[in-house]
Amino acid sequence: MIQALELTKQYRRVRAVDGVSFTAVPGRVTGFLGLNGSGKTTTLRMLLGLSRPTSGEALINNKRFRDLAHPLRQVGAVLEQGISHPGQTGRAHLISQAIAVGAPRSRADTLLEYVGLAYAADQRSGDYSLGMRQRLAVATALLGNPSVLILDEPANGLDPEGIAWLRQLLRDHAREGGTVLISSHLLAELAQLIDDVVIIAKGQVRCTAPLASLYGASARKLRVRGRDPQRLWRAFEGAGGSVTTDGHALEVVGLSPEDAGEIAFGAQVPIYEMTVDAPNLEQIFLDLAATR
Repeated sequence: MIQALELTKQYRRVRAVDGVSFTAVPGRVTGFLGLNGSGKTTTLRMLLGLSRPTSGEALINNKRFRDLAHPLRQVGAVLEQGISHPGQTGRAHLISQAIAVGAPRSRADTLLEYVGLAYAADQRSGDYSLGMRQRLAVATALLGNPSVLILDEPANGLDPEGIAWLRQLLRDHAREGGTVLISSHLLAELAQLIDDVVIIAKGQVRCTAPLASLYGASARKLRVRGRDPQRLWRAFEGAGGSVTTDGHALEVVGLSPEDAGEIAFGAQVPIYEMTVDAPNLEQIFLDLAATR
């Protein structure tokens, strides 16, 4: 479990993080969303003991990171690129890190295969592409077989295949009882991965909730085309819907597809098209973070 309890970080005249509280629990993937400068990375650094809070507590498995008996076996992290020496091969990097973690040397090759870098094991990491370095960073985070993963923009530089791979890896980790906290600006991809969302803006938490509840709380818009748009408009409004048009179809809020279909049938207007324009994570994020 990951807990941020009234975390605050003051830098002279700037309060980067202001009373941030949230929990990321085992078996679920928690998305940590924030615009640049929102305090997101500072919060993650406090969780990992890389920055000391001005006040509040950052706990992993009910302990501060520095108080964990074997921190690298409990927590795996990807915070920034360039963690490997550019002159080392991918295999050499992982072997040296395995020794530090207390993992067997053989785990290096196991993880190179797991993250799709076996073919580049003997290449210098300085010659790796950005996506390859991200895969190496994930492999490094997994060396100690930790139950908790904290990842800051881990999909940066990955191609679509790599993003799908990462998504499956993190889903599997959570399914096996692990805890995942991930930040990313790739909101469309994150929406396919996360169970819970924490939104931070200007150093403060704006929202903590299951992602499904945010979708449920946001208005779903129906796009409807029919033989007689004016009659449909009147019928939908008469049933309590809010109706606008984009010039090609009616846009209806406040009615379910089932309700709209029954209303159109009652009004005796044939329907040519009806689609549901569900709210997307990006719009929800902007509504909660950017406009407050």
